[in-house]
Amino acid sequence: MASLETGLAEEPRLRSVELPRTINQLHQASSAALNRSWCRATIDTKTNIRSKYGSLGGPIAVFSPNNFPFAFNSVAGGDFAAAIAAGNPVIAKANPGHPGTTKIFAEAAFEAVQTTGLPQATVQLLYHFQPEDGLKLVAHPLVGATAFTGSRTAGLRLKEAADRAGKLIYLEMSSINPVFILPGAVKERLDEIAMELFHSCTLGSGQFCTNPGLVVLLENESGEVFLQKVSSLFQSVPAGVLLNSQILKDIAAAIECLQEHGAEIVTGGKKINAPGYCFANTLLRASGEVFGKHPKALQTEAFGPVSLFVFARDEIQIVEIAAHLEGNLTGSIYSHSKDEDNPLYERIEPVLRKKVGRLLNDKMPTGVAVSPAMHHGGPYPATGHPGFTAVGIPASLLRFAALQCYDNVRLDRLPVELQNKNPTGEMWRFINGEWTQRDI
Repeated sequence: MASLETGLAEEPRLRSVELPRTINQLHQASSAALNRSWCRATIDTKTNIRSKYGSLGGPIAVFSPNNFPFAFNSVAGGDFAAAIAAGNPVIAKANPGHPGTTKIFAEAAFEAVQTTGLPQATVQLLYHFQPEDGLKLVAHPLVGATAFTGSRTAGLRLKEAADRAGKLIYLEMSSINPVFILPGAVKERLDEIAMELFHSCTLGSGQFCTNPGLVVLLENESGEVFLQKVSSLFQSVPAGVLLNSQILKDIAAAIECLQEHGAEIVTGGKKINAPGYCFANTLLRASGEVFGKHPKALQTEAFGPVSLFVFARDEIQIVEIAAHLEGNLTGSIYSHSKDEDNPLYERIEPVLRKKVGRLLNDKMPTGVAVSPAMHHGGPYPATGHPGFTAVGIPASLLRFAALQCYDNVRLDRLPVELQNKNPTGEMWRFINGEWTQRDI
């Protein structure tokens, strides 16, 4: 069903990659719910004040994206798993790109709800409504919070409505995920890095939130050779199928904006007459001077197999380009394997570190591991708040939780997590300034 609705390959993309990832997320969320350490129970016996994180007391509205019909599905993905594990019901908004897939997940979820004896409305599914109704949903008095993954335009409209009503909303919107390739790295392993960039840019037809849309290099002969190598790789494979016609239109509009502000097409740049919605694998280039004149426009996201190369005249301008960047989910720096690029790295890293949620070295950003240490978030406009992550358990659960404090409450009236006995024997609690699994 997912392949039919999205055009994504059953094998390996859906069956062997995305479905196991989704199951892993659900298992991690259920383990967190059972263990209970995620709630960060904190006990001060001297003052008899105790606190923990608990559910928000209202449903979580989950708006899912179109590019991950399993792993980010509104009734199976990371936001759904985190909301349920934190003890909240979910109102799922099915993405119009895969309603049939979402229906199958919702039926499985409803069966699980019945089997476990949860309230029957624990998982609810809405297929489609007008944008105005979405604004009403996120601002509704009974809604606990909203999780949204999608365009910046839609995200900001929802945020405005939620903020006006004093409601929590967590947004994942746009990111171009800059990759800085330092001169020593180009000299040392040009072909290897070019191949990694090619695979990363064209994976899933470029329809990944961590797709590298901006590449920064020094303007020299090696940089030109690198660009031509990547261009040849882009031309060597046919264009992949996009998820829908709107993405096709949005890519064309983004490239037009880039060109209007000084970027030049190296290869691609046009729609492809082929079955499905296809856009040619596209590379553009611009100078560091042009980027400095139009930094906002030249950071326009093209959600597809598109990347802009920016050539800096010197190392100073590379750092200036980093300073112009908006907030992103990721930022990558490729450097020489020894110490040749260290001085330049040490100038770029402090600037780039403040612009991204996840900093990578010598690695493309398209893989987002489901790890407790993962941060899939970042400064605006990548997300609405840099302090929260949509991937990584238990941290992702805290978006959908409220800190609940108990002052001098009798022991038998406390939640079990805050009573003297450790309720699971394995739960970590912060007791009198020390993380421990012991009873009091």
